[in-house]
Amino acid sequence: MLTLLLLLVTASVSYGHGDHTHRQLNTEALQQKWGTDWSFSGISTFAHMPHFKCLTEPEGTFDIGIIGAPFDTAVSYRPGARFGPRAIRASSARQISFRSFNARAGLNPYTSWANIVDCGDIPVSPFDNALALRQLSEAYVELGSRASSSSGPGYRGQSRLVTLGGDHSVALPALRALKERYGQPISVVHFDAHLDTWHPAKYPSAWVDADDGFAQSFFNHGSVFWLAGSEGLIANGSSVHAGLRTRLSGGDFADYDEDTQQGWYRISADEIDDVGVKTIIERIMNQVGTEKPVYLSVDIDVIDPGLAPATGTPEPGGWTTRELIRILRGLEGLNLVGADIVEVSPAYDDAGESTSLAAAQVAFELITSMVKRGIVQRGSEANGKQEL
Repeated sequence: MLTLLLLLVTASVSYGHGDHTHRQLNTEALQQKWGTDWSFSGISTFAHMPHFKCLTEPEGTFDIGIIGAPFDTAVSYRPGARFGPRAIRASSARQISFRSFNARAGLNPYTSWANIVDCGDIPVSPFDNALALRQLSEAYVELGSRASSSSGPGYRGQSRLVTLGGDHSVALPALRALKERYGQPISVVHFDAHLDTWHPAKYPSAWVDADDGFAQSFFNHGSVFWLAGSEGLIANGSSVHAGLRTRLSGGDFADYDEDTQQGWYRISADEIDDVGVKTIIERIMNQVGTEKPVYLSVDIDVIDPGLAPATGTPEPGGWTTRELIRILRGLEGLNLVGADIVEVSPAYDDAGESTSLAAAQVAFELITSMVKRGIVQRGSEANGKQEL
């Protein structure tokens, strides 16, 4: 018995001897052996980025946060986009940090200066749209107040959010938070088959008493930018729709007239055949510029449903996935302060998950542009020039 006791004491002392250095070396060795996932392994976060629940961990900082907004009870046709964040994350699995160099930009967004994290999802009520709007609005304000991980001497960084939707109505609370953060209306570059600037009364409204003010039915994915404009969130005269091919209300061009009055510049899907991708890019850049804070919103239905079928309001005649991605790459000079990819409804996708794959690639391009802009911004601020 005494011998056994001595052996236990000796083992305990031996384990503690040399301790910290030994454990550190062991941890490093384990990380080298087991710390890298394949595309098909690991927990499903966007591009295998580290995950923490940003909303419940206020001490956590990031430069770019991926946030899911699983909300779809403001749609006018197909529901199901509440599952969009999960599908887009799964389809981002091949975006592994050790093999994500973006040749068009000359950088790997996941190994550059930016701390990119997956913030998880905003827990949104599926039963009460008024509550859901409040939850989304407060969540975006909370996350929008976070300092950038890279803030410090010589660089006044601003964290950015990329939202995985969700239906398009999630853009309203995101723009509310950006207006509060930057103290000015935000320019919007909006890729969509539809205007989304319809007055809410354009939908059947006999049951709605508009004299009551904000009717709950007004909060819907087809009126999201009308609502944002009425709240003074959108920069008039420097916001763009691109990829339009929607049918209009009634028997005339009133929808377009109202859209113009709200300060939007329109680019139809058909124009790409006449003027080409390069001119589409030039028109957007000329309208928006490189200095204004910009929110870029991608409704996946801007892509033709033959290539991206999993969406709530499919419209034939859209752009190809390649055309959309090429245009997004040409917009890297924009000052993107936030973005979303919305209306992915995976129940309608094909066996190859074409729609969610396209959405994941869109997110990759937007993140790349944010990181590249950050390199320019960091250099400018080091030289004494302040930018938003």
